[in-house]
Amino acid sequence: MAAIKQREANKPRREKMELVFEMHITIREHFPDLFDSMRQIDDVRQKASTYGLTAILTACLAIFLFKSGSRNQYNQNRGEEKFKKNFKRLFGFDMPHGDSVHNVIELLNTDQIELLKHKMVQKLLQRKTFHPSRYRGKWFCIAVDASGVGSYDHERDKQCLHNTSKNGKTTYFHSVLEARLVTPQGFSVSIATVWIENPEGGEYDKQDCERKAFTRMAAKLKTLYPRLPILVLADGLYPYEGFFATCKANNWAYCVTFKDGNLPSVWSQANVLAPLQLSNTHIQECVLAGGKTIEQEFQWVMGIDYHGHALNCLECVETVSPANSDTSGTKPKITRFAHITNLPVDGSNIAGTSQVGRLRWKIENEGFNTLKNGGYGMEHQYARKSYTALKNYFQFMQMAHIIHQLMTLNTRFQEDFMKRPNHPTLKNLWFNLVAVMRFVDFDEQELKQRINTRQQFRFAS
Repeated sequence: MAAIKQREANKPRREKMELVFEMHITIREHFPDLFDSMRQIDDVRQKASTYGLTAILTACLAIFLFKSGSRNQYNQNRGEEKFKKNFKRLFGFDMPHGDSVHNVIELLNTDQIELLKHKMVQKLLQRKTFHPSRYRGKWFCIAVDASGVGSYDHERDKQCLHNTSKNGKTTYFHSVLEARLVTPQGFSVSIATVWIENPEGGEYDKQDCERKAFTRMAAKLKTLYPRLPILVLADGLYPYEGFFATCKANNWAYCVTFKDGNLPSVWSQANVLAPLQLSNTHIQECVLAGGKTIEQEFQWVMGIDYHGHALNCLECVETVSPANSDTSGTKPKITRFAHITNLPVDGSNIAGTSQVGRLRWKIENEGFNTLKNGGYGMEHQYARKSYTALKNYFQFMQMAHIIHQLMTLNTRFQEDFMKRPNHPTLKNLWFNLVAVMRFVDFDEQELKQRINTRQQFRFAS
């Protein structure tokens, strides 16, 4: 009886330890060559150091793996003896001070650090991790968008962008253009990054700067993934001739938001052709749990010519009606979505095409919003002066985010952790994960046994 009570008392602690094991197993299973790839990065330090470069890079990755949020919090974790011991048990390296990490990170070649992330993505593509989520069995959905990384009241470095308001106040900031592989199941994986830097002879203009950055992004994507079938998803800034030409030259598909007022000649042709294509309509309806109803009415126009580019326009008017039992007087919510695509569209695929265009939101929600508000500290100043360090920290953040997604979106994790009583949040689970690192001695024998036991990773399709 006493033994049973002791096992029950230890159960919560063991469940929390499983979180750490899951993270470590995820790294080992998906990226067995990660540490070898780190050793290939040039060590540019001039003086001998207590810590090897791989130990430094692992520590930088750990800042984001444990969602420290700052170098100071990382150092506080390091101050706990059990955390340091557990860190070495997990990764095989002593845990360097955050300042030692920073002194190296600001020296390293940014292209080599991004290449480290690229190798992780290539490994996932080789393992066909995202193949079940390809659109129409072919296209990998790549969402492209820009986001701010930090805002300052002074010129932090010479690469800062700046804007001056009507009252004369100048704001300085950094912005980045990301290409992220997105899936309906929740993946939002950074596959390429282009920094939007100080434009010569003028202030930051979103349209001008982001479009120029996309030209560089397209060249990078084609270099890194020359044979990848890409379907570009983007917001209403992207329907312009240069974008269409770039996609055509690279043999890419696209489905981008089409705002009122964009490309007046295309809207004019669509209005002329619509009455001639009256059969291009489709309506579908579904009833959700609880009785709420969603009705979607689709219309599309084919064969619009824009400077030699054949465009197809599609529109979805979505009406969400409350359940019949709802007596609160809630009115139906009507939303309109419009897209431009070069994909062939008909009644059998119109709903899917509209839905894949809306998948662009994954870069906002599961991407930037998670990185800013989900414990990663995307807008935190991990490097207050060094632009090189800023870039390198950003890439390690993306690598940690990839690992976390592989860990939390697999069906085993969802069943074992997310569907427990009281429905724990990821924030709460990571609080428990760090607590285990700080206060529990790992059983090294059990850790080795778990590492040597092959785990199967399945993701919802």
